[in-house]
Amino acid sequence: MELLIATRNAKKLEEIRDLLKGLDITVTSLAQYKDLPEIIEDGRTFEQNAVIKACTIALYTKKLVLGEDSGLEVKALNNRPGIFTARYAGEGATDKKNNQKLLRELKGVPLKKRSARYRCAAALADAKGLIGVVSGNCQGLIGLSLKGRFGFGYDPLFVIKKYNKTFAELGPLVKHKMSHRYRALKKARVIIEKYLAEKP
Repeated sequence: MELLIATRNAKKLEEIRDLLKGLDITVTSLAQYKDLPEIIEDGRTFEQNAVIKACTIALYTKKLVLGEDSGLEVKALNNRPGIFTARYAGEGATDKKNNQKLLRELKGVPLKKRSARYRCAAALADAKGLIGVVSGNCQGLIGLSLKGRFGFGYDPLFVIKKYNKTFAELGPLVKHKMSHRYRALKKARVIIEKYLAEKP
């Protein structure tokens, strides 16, 4: 059974593959397909965007598709960047530019007032339509400077209070046991297992 992940983000794909290890599926991505329809992410929530990704690609490919949308909400910034997490510093923004913008916007805000959460929504769909939507989140703080070399996105700034280290310092072994994506995909995994069991 093939599970098509509706992403072209290689680092995100690698993380999802790791989190779904052990399932009797072949995980592919949009990078392996040509002439796919454009995904217009015009949802107002992570859940809506995840559903748009899953349903758009499932309808076209007739495959089992996982659409995932995730991002960062910073309390001091009224939950920004939110659904604009990947393009916070503008269209085509790099992780570096996004992180620099976040640090600029939080300049002068003390660490204890920099609470934030990573959120993830995952939707599963096939040719018949939407199968299910799940979500997960992970609490933390936005650090005062970039630290660590693992992960991607805002991981070098996202401090886990329990360890007093960023996800980028902690690395995948720790991150993949507690991240927002881990929590969402743990629930998605249950749906996938049920789907596989019911398949003739």
